[in-house]
Amino acid sequence: MHLFYTNNLDSDLVELPKEEAVHCTRVLRLQAGNEIGLTDGLGQMCRAEIVSADSKSCLVRIAERHSHFQQRNYRLHVAVAPTKNTARMEWFLEKAVEIGIDELTPIVCQHSERSFLKTDRLEKIAVSAMKQSLKAYKPIINEPTKITEFLRQNVDGQKFIAYCDGDQRISLKQACTPSGNVTVLIGPEGDFSKEEIELAFAADYRPITLGTSRLRTETAALATCFFVNFINE
Repeated sequence: MHLFYTNNLDSDLVELPKEEAVHCTRVLRLQAGNEIGLTDGLGQMCRAEIVSADSKSCLVRIAERHSHFQQRNYRLHVAVAPTKNTARMEWFLEKAVEIGIDELTPIVCQHSERSFLKTDRLEKIAVSAMKQSLKAYKPIINEPTKITEFLRQNVDGQKFIAYCDGDQRISLKQACTPSGNVTVLIGPEGDFSKEEIELAFAADYRPITLGTSRLRTETAALATCFFVNFINE
């Protein structure tokens, strides 16, 4: 079943957003009578039937609703330094949505290679990945934030910082416990500075490692998503 995204599921008759309607009718060539799925990205998953369709619009009728569809009992927030090549960051987000991520915050660090990202572009990638993987929750994508500001935020649950060197670190799979909220900091290619690590410690972030290999930023962030989801299986 093809899944489409709309932020308006208040009534049983729904007009698909223009971009979704074009994809439905012109790309996929779906017609009246075909069944599709709808989600608002907030946990609602619906089965619907196309009532009318042309090259620019598509009206559907909802036949079945499911609230909190496949809702998990934990929440993952990854705060990661943007990569110099934006395509690598976009690749990470796409795969992270497929695996499972609830919130993404690009953090600007002392060694960051990039401080600006087009979050509207990331939103589109997140929606596409959500639909492709048949999920009903779209992750929150925040604007880039200085790490010093991020560390001043009140964050609930388990908090970890992943970096390259240090005897205090333990593996994420040992440190993380199932259920609840998890926030993980992933630094830039040049790693976190000593000052940033100390600030994270002061904010009660625990030091972790993702293994013996030195990983690229986007690989480390994706490994984090895998570990946390695997631990919660």
